Parts: sequence; C-alpha cells; structure tokens
Amino acid sequence: MLRIFILAVSLLFTGPLQAATLIVANKAEATVSLVDLGSGKVVSTLPVGIGPHEVAVSPDGRQALIANYGTREKEGSTLTLIDVPGAKVLKTIDLGGYMRPHGMVFLDARRALVTSEAAKTLIEVDVVDGKVLRGVGTGQEVSHMVAVTPDHSRAFVANIGSGTMTAIDLKAGKPLGNVQTGAGTEGIDVSPDGRQVWVTSREANTVVAVDTQTLEVLATIPVESFPIRVKIVPDGRRALVSCAKSGDLAVLEVAERKLERRVPVPVPAVADKEKRLMTQFGDSSVPIGIVVTPDGKRAFVAHANGDTISIVDLAEWKRVGSLTAGKEPDGMGYSQVDVFTREGSSGSPAR
Repeated sequence: MLRIFILAVSLLFTGPLQAATLIVANKAEATVSLVDLGSGKVVSTLPVGIGPHEVAVSPDGRQALIANYGTREKEGSTLTLIDVPGAKVLKTIDLGGYMRPHGMVFLDARRALVTSEAAKTLIEVDVVDGKVLRGVGTGQEVSHMVAVTPDHSRAFVANIGSGTMTAIDLKAGKPLGNVQTGAGTEGIDVSPDGRQVWVTSREANTVVAVDTQTLEVLATIPVESFPIRVKIVPDGRRALVSCAKSGDLAVLEVAERKLERRVPVPVPAVADKEKRLMTQFGDSSVPIGIVVTPDGKRAFVAHANGDTISIVDLAEWKRVGSLTAGKEPDGMGYSQVDVFTREGSSGSPAR
C-alpha cells in the first residue's frame, strides 16, 4: 500500500507536462488553438486569416504572430498578432504586396522577420506599428521558411522552388549568396551555437548541414522519406526531422552528421481530405511542424492529416501521448506563459 501511495504522489506532482501554452495553427479552419500544456486541453480557439501556416512567439512569450498564407486559389497577405495570456486577437497586419507570408521569427519584442513566397522576399515587420520596415529579395522561387543566428546577424531562407538556401546579412540588409541544397528545400534551423544551419530537401530526401559563416556545405545526409521540417534540440546534440510520407520522426546526430534513429509516431490519417493541402501521401498522417520544449525533454509534432499533435519523450525516444487542436494542424509555437481568464482578476490559469 505504501508503495502504491508513493507512486500516486509522484505522478501527481511530476505530471505529464509543465504549465505553458502551445499555439497551434489550424490550416483548414482559419483558427489558432491555445493549448494549456498543464492540462493538455484547448483553452481558447481564436479566428485568424485564411490558411494560417506558421506561428512565431515573442521572446517574452506574451505575443504570437500568425502567418495567413491563404489557399491555392487565393493568396494571403496578412499577419495576425495574438495576446497569449489574454487569449485574444490584438490586430491584423496588412503586408500590402508581400503575398503568401509563411516562415517567421521574432528578432525582439517589436520586430519580426517574415518570408513572402510570392514576392521572393524576406521582410522585416514592426508588429507594434503594424507596418513593413524593409524587404530583402532572395531572387529565388517559393521562399518558404526562415531561421536566424542567435546574435541575429544573419538570416537563412529555404527556397522550395529553387532548391536553395539564401543567406542574408541583416545588418547590411543584403543577400550574401545562395547555396544549392537540393530539390524541395523547405525546413530550416540554426544550431544553438550559431555555427551551422540545417535544411531539409523534401524531394531530394536529404538533410544538408551548412557552415553559417563560410556557407560551405558540411554534409549531405540521406533521410527518407519527404523530410519536411528540422528542429535542433536546445543542447545542440541532435536534429529532429519530420518525414511527411513515412509518417515518422528521424533523429540525426549533429556532431557526427548522421542518422541515429527513426522514431515511430503512429497516428491514423483522417478520412476527410477536403480543403487540405497535402493529400498526396495516402495513409500517412503527414507530420510537419515540430516544437521542442526549452528543457529539451519533449517534442510536439503536428500531424496535418491526422488532426493530432504527438508528444514525444526525447530521453526514451518514444511517443508518450497526444493533444488535439483543430483541423489540419501544422505550424506551432511554444510560450512559457499560461493563458489566463479574460478578466485576469484572479491571475489563475483558465482550465
């Protein structure tokens, strides 16, 4: 009896997840879900623009920026700014001629970088004033995702249509050059030490590591099948790659630049394919977006055709649970801030 009591108390106090908020873009619903990670429940669903693809969270975790990409038929040209603790939309930012916004990253509390696929440009946006400050052209087709070095001196843009990565000097506001990385270059992340940028090339079935200063290709690693996103864990030792066609997670060793393991994330595909973008993968649940907790213990993987988010234990390397947001979840952001009641008088989290 004592042993059972101790186990029960241990489970009660450790819990499956720490209190924080996962912001999930639901592409087929024009909404974002705010998921309380303490309870695993959606505490608020907010309307945004059509085709929300990606999420960026401000350094203090209090605001989230949503890229409203649009649909195949209609290009989007807006961002939605969200107050995370207040669970409310603050404003819609009109990007004018910078159509199909997609990848984003905050530089500070006020400024964010955003890719515009249609304009082949990386733009800098003042989210407080709601205006575009400047744009740097890539000259490449389908400039999709962006990552920056920790010191924010350089940005790197993955260009799907050209199979390249563009390096940009942020201080000078000019491109430094393009690196051929492989057909369908899409996912991108910079190592915590700022020395390497890793990109996925979904049609080439490769992950490429590039030196951030010299732009030299350091390694080309075969990764089947359809590697679509990459996220390097906080200690810099491993890179997680979501594979849309095979429906699993590839784990790569950063130092050795090689595949270490594949982690199954078994989620059934939904029968309803209406209004979904990625319907060519049959029974795959199409894992795409990856978020890793700051302590590096867990990852969240969004299954766009499974309407599910897998929780992966990064010590045991196995799927340990799931969350549910909306229809066709894809881009996600992690905030260390809880969602509070709208009145905010008690300061207690909304459950």
